[in-house]
Amino acid sequence: MKALIESIVTPLVDHPEDIVVTVNEEDTKIVYHLAVHQEDVGKVIGKNGRIAKAIRTVVYAAKTDATKRIYLDIM
Repeated sequence: MKALIESIVTPLVDHPEDIVVTVNEEDTKIVYHLAVHQEDVGKVIGKNGRIAKAIRTVVYAAKTDATKRIYLDIM
């Protein structure tokens, strides 16, 4: 899932070397924290959050564990 997030975000940003995805796994949920360069935050979120919503939709659809919820946090 981490590679999927990186492959989606890399073409959107000007500083692909600054993409960092960390994972926090708990009993009932998995939280992915996406950090990008400060100048690229707006590009990843998009106008009215449309790009962020689309990224989340793809990530949620690709989940493999049906018992845990997946969250994507963009920083």
